[in-house]
Amino acid sequence: MVQKELTAHIKINSERCKGCGLCVWVCPQKSIAIDKISNNMGYFPACTDDVGCTGCAMCALICPEAAIEVYRDNTTQTDTASVTSTSGKDNA
Repeated sequence: MVQKELTAHIKINSERCKGCGLCVWVCPQKSIAIDKISNNMGYFPACTDDVGCTGCAMCALICPEAAIEVYRDNTTQTDTASVTSTSGKDNA
């Protein structure tokens, strides 16, 4: 059985972000928070550790400053338990 798994990561431009919190509010996975360290303009920008991010990009869509980019990576995993030999020979 071949299973596709979607992994994603979020890139936030911390100098462009004004810390409005809309991305935090809209993220269904709660992968975004407001940083405790301010940027050069004195705002506390959004930050992420990408844990649980599914790549839905709701954060990027709602960001009024266009400070968020979402990158999706499709990886294919093979379930080795479901792979069987079709040769009909016993390897013992």
